[in-house]
Amino acid sequence: MVSIFWFLPTHGDGHYLGTAEGARPVDHAYLQQVAQAADRLGFGGVLIPTGRSCEDAWLVAASLIPVTQRLRFLVALRPGVISPTQAARQAATLDRLSNGRALFNLVTGGDPEELAGDGVFLDHRERYAESAEFTRVWRRVLEGETVDYEGKHVKVRGARLMFKPVQQPRPPLWFGGSSEPAQDLAAEQVDVYLTWGEPPALVKEKIDQVRAKAAAQGRSVRFGIRLHVIVRETNEEAWQAADKLIANVDDATIAKAQAAFQRADSVGQRRMAALHGGRRDKLEISPNLWAGVGLVRSGAGTALVGDGPTVAARIKEYEALGIETFILSGYPHLEEAYRVGELLFPHLDLQVPLVPQPRVVQAHGEAVANDFTPEKKVARG
Repeated sequence: MVSIFWFLPTHGDGHYLGTAEGARPVDHAYLQQVAQAADRLGFGGVLIPTGRSCEDAWLVAASLIPVTQRLRFLVALRPGVISPTQAARQAATLDRLSNGRALFNLVTGGDPEELAGDGVFLDHRERYAESAEFTRVWRRVLEGETVDYEGKHVKVRGARLMFKPVQQPRPPLWFGGSSEPAQDLAAEQVDVYLTWGEPPALVKEKIDQVRAKAAAQGRSVRFGIRLHVIVRETNEEAWQAADKLIANVDDATIAKAQAAFQRADSVGQRRMAALHGGRRDKLEISPNLWAGVGLVRSGAGTALVGDGPTVAARIKEYEALGIETFILSGYPHLEEAYRVGELLFPHLDLQVPLVPQPRVVQAHGEAVANDFTPEKKVARG
């Protein structure tokens, strides 16, 4: 069985890429529409993007918890921007308030200009070293330990949680990165390793590498993939929709976007750019895998294109490599969520999350001297 996630377009949405034409305002009411559509259609969760061009992922997730029932929220953790102890408290809070629907995505960042704006001036390798230290503390605190840790970048003494998360021993940690330090971090600490949508042979290579590194540490890692999708009733209609998506993109816009992407020190971003080389004429880089999105969009730049059975067949090829979770998106995200639900889902063996049931929570009196004594358990909805 596969789990299909959707994407919340907190940085904007529309009918065309690389242009303001056909753009759609994104406010809370619209994000609620997308989230509720994903919730009722059977998507396993939603990825909320991070960065200065997006609404804050944590606040978006918190605002959508009350209007959804089973949808899980994949929210970014940003080492270097927040302390691991504070991040653990926030994570536990979001997990409790959502009744166990919180997931966390470790993001080290790749654009030096944006990182500098956030006060992060470490190079690529040092950011991963800092992320590794951050994650060691974050995980242990969430798992109920009192942590003393002194690393090169992270130092804490007596770090602990007073209120544990719903998911035990802690909410799952997701992460994506193609470089050697990234794979080492994934092997040591993460639960789900994410790759962007490269051709199956390249995806298999990365999965094999991370799996071997994890096994060497006595661990196992699950795998997911981030892709766009253009699904229609026929293959011809799907390819026409792909062409339409970039119909208003001119060569100058492509060149500007590619130059901006070159600033990033992300190995994954370089791999995405290499798939199309900035050219429009060779965008089908593998059967039904189209690189047109990456001409002007950073990050995930490929889409599966075709009718329902064809896209399902491509998904099953990735599933055979070990991919369990597919994080999909499409423009505009509201309409495309319904197309995926109606045209693709019937051709997949889909894992649909259940609505979380009421749980027994512990009641505590007011904290005294920054501590508390557990009193009794009460049932809460």
